Amino acid sequence: MRISLMPTCLVDVMTPDVARSTVLLLERLGHEVVFDRRQTCCGQMHTNTGYYTEAAPVVGSFVDTFEPQLDRVDAIVMPSGSCAGCVREQHQLVARHQGDAELEERTAAVAAKTYELSELLVDVLKVTDVGAYFPHKVTYHPTCHSMRVLKVGPRPLRLLRAVEGIEVVNLPESDTCCGFGGTFAVKNDATSDAMVTDKAANVVRSGAEFVVAGDASCLMNIGGKLHRNGDAPQAVHLAQILASTKENPFVPSETILGRAS
Repeated sequence: MRISLMPTCLVDVMTPDVARSTVLLLERLGHEVVFDRRQTCCGQMHTNTGYYTEAAPVVGSFVDTFEPQLDRVDAIVMPSGSCAGCVREQHQLVARHQGDAELEERTAAVAAKTYELSELLVDVLKVTDVGAYFPHKVTYHPTCHSMRVLKVGPRPLRLLRAVEGIEVVNLPESDTCCGFGGTFAVKNDATSDAMVTDKAANVVRSGAEFVVAGDASCLMNIGGKLHRNGDAPQAVHLAQILASTKENPFVPSETILGRAS
Protein backbone atom coordinates (compact mmCIF):
# COMPACT_ATOMS: atom_id res chain seq x y z
CA MET A 1 0.00 0.00 0.00
CA ARG A 2 0.96 3.65 -0.45
CA ILE A 3 0.42 5.54 2.80
CA SER A 4 0.63 9.27 3.42
CA LEU A 5 2.07 10.24 6.80
CA MET A 6 0.60 13.13 8.77
CA PRO A 7 2.83 13.09 11.89
CA THR A 8 1.00 15.99 13.64
CA CYS A 9 2.47 19.30 14.79
CA LEU A 10 3.47 18.11 18.23
CA VAL A 11 5.23 15.00 16.98
CA ASP A 12 7.03 16.99 14.30
CA VAL A 13 8.34 19.57 16.77
CA MET A 14 8.63 17.72 20.08
CA THR A 15 8.81 13.96 19.47
CA PRO A 16 10.09 13.32 15.93
CA ASP A 17 11.16 9.77 16.82
CA VAL A 18 7.45 8.85 16.87
CA ALA A 19 7.22 9.84 13.20
CA ARG A 20 10.45 8.01 12.35
CA SER A 21 9.18 4.92 14.15
CA THR A 22 5.90 5.03 12.24
CA VAL A 23 7.75 5.15 8.92
CA LEU A 24 10.20 2.43 9.98
CA LEU A 25 7.34 0.16 11.03
CA LEU A 26 5.24 0.62 7.90
CA GLU A 27 8.21 0.21 5.57
CA ARG A 28 9.26 -2.95 7.42
CA LEU A 29 5.79 -4.30 6.71
CA GLY A 30 6.34 -3.68 3.01
CA HIS A 31 4.46 -0.44 2.46
CA GLU A 32 5.50 2.82 0.82
CA VAL A 33 5.26 5.92 3.02
CA VAL A 34 5.03 9.39 1.47
CA PHE A 35 5.17 12.78 3.15
CA ASP A 36 3.77 16.05 1.81
CA ARG A 37 5.88 18.93 3.11
CA ARG A 38 3.01 21.40 2.63
CA GLN A 39 1.09 19.97 5.57
CA THR A 40 0.71 21.99 8.73
CA CYS A 41 -1.84 21.71 11.58
CA CYS A 42 -5.08 19.73 11.59
CA GLY A 43 -6.74 22.42 13.73
CA GLN A 44 -7.39 20.27 16.76
CA MET A 45 -6.33 22.95 19.25
CA HIS A 46 -8.83 25.39 17.77
CA THR A 47 -11.73 22.96 17.44
CA ASN A 48 -11.29 21.46 20.92
CA THR A 49 -11.44 24.96 22.39
CA GLY A 50 -14.56 25.85 20.42
CA TYR A 51 -12.99 28.31 17.98
CA TYR A 52 -14.67 26.90 14.89
CA THR A 53 -14.48 30.12 12.86
CA GLU A 54 -10.76 30.42 13.52
CA ALA A 55 -10.33 26.71 12.75
CA ALA A 56 -11.97 26.98 9.32
CA PRO A 57 -8.91 28.21 7.38
CA VAL A 58 -6.73 25.61 9.13
CA VAL A 59 -9.16 22.86 8.15
CA GLY A 60 -9.28 24.26 4.62
CA SER A 61 -5.49 24.15 4.40
CA PHE A 62 -5.47 20.56 5.64
CA VAL A 63 -7.99 19.53 2.99
CA ASP A 64 -6.09 21.43 0.29
CA THR A 65 -3.02 19.37 1.17
CA PHE A 66 -4.52 15.91 1.48
CA GLU A 67 -7.49 15.90 -0.92
CA PRO A 68 -5.24 15.88 -4.03
CA GLN A 69 -3.54 12.77 -2.65
CA LEU A 70 -6.71 10.71 -2.34
CA ASP A 71 -6.38 9.11 -5.78
CA ARG A 72 -2.65 8.45 -5.26
CA VAL A 73 -2.57 6.94 -1.77
CA ASP A 74 -4.46 4.13 -0.10
CA ALA A 75 -4.57 5.71 3.34
CA ILE A 76 -3.49 8.65 5.48
CA VAL A 77 -1.99 7.68 8.84
CA MET A 78 -1.72 9.82 11.97
CA PRO A 79 0.14 8.43 15.04
CA SER A 80 -2.31 10.32 17.25
CA GLY A 81 -5.79 9.42 18.38
CA SER A 82 -6.65 13.04 19.14
CA CYS A 83 -5.58 14.47 15.79
CA ALA A 84 -7.12 11.58 13.84
CA GLY A 85 -10.29 12.15 15.85
CA CYS A 86 -10.24 15.82 14.88
CA VAL A 87 -9.99 14.98 11.18
CA ARG A 88 -12.63 12.28 11.32
CA GLU A 89 -15.17 13.93 13.62
CA GLN A 90 -14.53 17.66 13.92
CA HIS A 91 -13.56 18.88 10.47
CA GLN A 92 -17.05 18.37 9.15
CA LEU A 93 -18.47 20.16 12.20
CA VAL A 94 -16.26 23.15 11.43
CA ALA A 95 -17.41 23.23 7.81
CA ARG A 96 -21.04 22.89 8.87
CA HIS A 97 -20.63 25.69 11.41
CA GLN A 98 -19.36 27.91 8.59
CA GLY A 99 -22.24 26.90 6.33
CA ASP A 100 -19.73 25.65 3.77
CA ALA A 101 -21.31 22.60 2.13
CA GLU A 102 -18.44 22.18 -0.33
CA LEU A 103 -15.83 22.13 2.44
CA GLU A 104 -17.98 19.69 4.41
CA GLU A 105 -18.07 17.30 1.45
CA ARG A 106 -14.31 17.62 0.95
CA THR A 107 -13.53 17.02 4.63
CA ALA A 108 -15.68 13.88 4.56
CA ALA A 109 -13.69 12.51 1.62
CA VAL A 110 -10.36 13.10 3.39
CA ALA A 111 -11.69 11.73 6.68
CA ALA A 112 -12.75 8.49 4.99
CA LYS A 113 -9.10 7.66 4.23
CA THR A 114 -7.62 8.89 7.52
CA TYR A 115 -6.65 6.43 10.25
CA GLU A 116 -4.97 6.42 13.62
CA LEU A 117 -1.98 4.04 13.61
CA SER A 118 -3.56 1.09 15.41
CA GLU A 119 -6.67 1.36 13.21
CA LEU A 120 -4.54 1.31 10.09
CA LEU A 121 -2.60 -1.74 11.22
CA VAL A 122 -5.52 -3.83 12.50
CA ASP A 123 -8.41 -2.76 10.26
CA VAL A 124 -6.73 -1.85 6.97
CA LEU A 125 -3.47 -3.80 6.86
CA LYS A 126 -5.04 -6.72 8.77
CA VAL A 127 -2.04 -7.33 11.02
CA THR A 128 -1.54 -7.57 14.77
CA ASP A 129 1.86 -9.26 14.95
CA VAL A 130 4.19 -6.73 13.32
CA GLY A 131 7.39 -8.59 14.20
CA ALA A 132 8.30 -6.31 17.08
CA TYR A 133 10.53 -7.12 20.05
CA PHE A 134 10.34 -5.22 23.34
CA PRO A 135 11.43 -7.22 26.43
CA HIS A 136 9.89 -4.96 29.06
CA LYS A 137 6.87 -4.66 31.33
CA VAL A 138 4.42 -2.06 30.01
CA THR A 139 1.01 -0.67 30.89
CA TYR A 140 -1.38 0.94 28.41
CA HIS A 141 -3.13 4.30 28.82
CA PRO A 142 -6.13 4.67 26.46
CA THR A 143 -6.17 8.37 25.64
CA CYS A 144 -9.53 10.14 25.75
CA HIS A 145 -9.96 10.89 22.05
CA SER A 146 -8.80 7.46 20.93
CA MET A 147 -11.17 5.83 23.40
CA ARG A 148 -14.21 8.11 23.23
CA VAL A 149 -14.07 9.70 19.78
CA LEU A 150 -12.36 7.14 17.54
CA LYS A 151 -13.34 4.18 19.70
CA VAL A 152 -10.14 2.27 18.88
CA GLY A 153 -11.01 -0.12 21.68
CA PRO A 154 -8.63 -3.07 22.16
CA ARG A 155 -6.67 -2.56 18.92
CA PRO A 156 -3.55 -1.11 20.61
CA LEU A 157 -3.60 -3.86 23.24
CA ARG A 158 -3.91 -6.54 20.56
CA LEU A 159 -0.82 -5.10 18.88
CA LEU A 160 1.08 -4.85 22.15
CA ARG A 161 0.27 -8.39 23.27
CA ALA A 162 1.65 -9.75 20.01
CA VAL A 163 5.06 -8.14 20.63
CA GLU A 164 7.78 -10.67 21.45
CA GLY A 165 9.22 -10.45 24.96
CA ILE A 166 6.70 -7.92 26.27
CA GLU A 167 4.66 -8.15 29.46
CA VAL A 168 1.47 -6.08 29.45
CA VAL A 169 0.03 -5.28 32.89
CA ASN A 170 -3.20 -3.59 33.89
CA LEU A 171 -3.25 0.16 34.53
CA PRO A 172 -5.48 1.00 37.53
CA GLU A 173 -8.30 3.40 36.56
CA SER A 174 -7.03 3.26 32.99
CA ASP A 175 -10.08 5.02 31.50
CA THR A 176 -9.59 8.25 33.44
CA CYS A 177 -8.11 11.30 31.71
CA CYS A 178 -4.46 12.23 32.26
CA GLY A 179 -5.41 15.90 32.48
CA PHE A 180 -3.69 17.18 29.36
CA GLY A 181 -6.57 18.06 27.05
CA GLY A 182 -4.56 20.56 25.04
CA THR A 183 -5.52 24.06 26.17
CA PHE A 184 -7.29 22.55 29.19
CA ALA A 185 -3.90 22.02 30.83
CA VAL A 186 -3.17 25.72 30.38
CA LYS A 187 -6.56 27.16 31.29
CA ASN A 188 -7.16 24.78 34.21
CA ASP A 189 -3.62 24.07 35.32
CA ALA A 190 -4.38 23.15 38.94
CA THR A 191 -7.09 20.67 37.94
CA SER A 192 -4.89 19.29 35.19
CA ASP A 193 -2.01 18.78 37.60
CA ALA A 194 -4.24 16.95 40.07
CA MET A 195 -5.43 14.64 37.29
CA VAL A 196 -1.95 13.81 36.00
CA THR A 197 -0.77 13.29 39.58
CA ASP A 198 -3.38 10.55 39.96
CA LYS A 199 -2.52 9.09 36.56
CA ALA A 200 1.21 8.97 37.34
CA ALA A 201 0.51 7.31 40.69
CA ASN A 202 -1.52 4.62 38.95
CA VAL A 203 1.29 4.03 36.46
CA VAL A 204 3.65 3.48 39.38
CA ARG A 205 1.10 1.18 41.05
CA SER A 206 0.95 -0.96 37.92
CA GLY A 207 4.58 -1.96 38.40
CA ALA A 208 5.34 -1.27 34.73
CA GLU A 209 8.65 -0.04 33.39
CA PHE A 210 6.88 1.90 30.65
CA VAL A 211 3.51 3.55 30.10
CA VAL A 212 2.45 3.39 26.46
CA ALA A 213 -0.24 5.27 24.55
CA GLY A 214 -1.07 6.40 21.04
CA ASP A 215 -0.83 10.14 21.70
CA ALA A 216 2.51 11.88 22.23
CA SER A 217 0.79 14.83 23.93
CA CYS A 218 -0.67 12.73 26.73
CA LEU A 219 2.57 10.80 27.07
CA MET A 220 4.53 14.03 27.45
CA ASN A 221 2.14 15.07 30.20
CA ILE A 222 2.35 11.75 32.04
CA GLY A 223 6.05 11.29 31.38
CA GLY A 224 6.81 14.79 32.58
CA LYS A 225 4.99 14.22 35.86
CA LEU A 226 6.74 10.87 36.39
CA HIS A 227 10.10 12.50 35.72
CA ARG A 228 9.47 15.44 38.06
CA ASN A 229 8.37 13.02 40.77
CA GLY A 230 11.53 10.96 40.31
CA ASP A 231 9.44 7.87 39.50
CA ALA A 232 10.96 5.00 37.53
CA PRO A 233 8.36 4.35 34.78
CA GLN A 234 8.97 6.05 31.45
CA ALA A 235 6.59 7.07 28.68
CA VAL A 236 6.79 5.54 25.21
CA HIS A 237 4.59 5.81 22.12
CA LEU A 238 2.95 2.73 20.61
CA ALA A 239 4.80 3.35 17.34
CA GLN A 240 8.16 3.22 19.11
CA ILE A 241 7.42 -0.19 20.61
CA LEU A 242 6.05 -1.61 17.36
CA ALA A 243 9.08 -0.36 15.42
CA SER A 244 11.49 -2.01 17.86
CA THR A 245 13.11 -5.29 16.81
CA LYS A 246 15.97 -7.48 18.03
CA GLU A 247 18.12 -6.12 15.22
CA ASN A 248 17.09 -2.49 15.76
CA PRO A 249 15.90 -2.16 19.38
CA PHE A 250 14.29 0.93 20.83
CA VAL A 251 16.69 2.83 23.10
CA PRO A 252 14.63 4.57 25.81
CA SER A 253 17.33 6.87 27.10
CA GLU A 254 17.71 8.51 23.69
CA THR A 255 14.12 9.06 22.67
CA ILE A 256 12.00 8.98 25.81
CA LEU A 257 8.92 11.19 26.08
CA GLY A 258 8.34 13.70 28.84
CA ARG A 259 11.95 14.04 29.99
CA ALA A 260 12.17 17.72 29.11
CA SER A 261 8.91 18.57 30.88
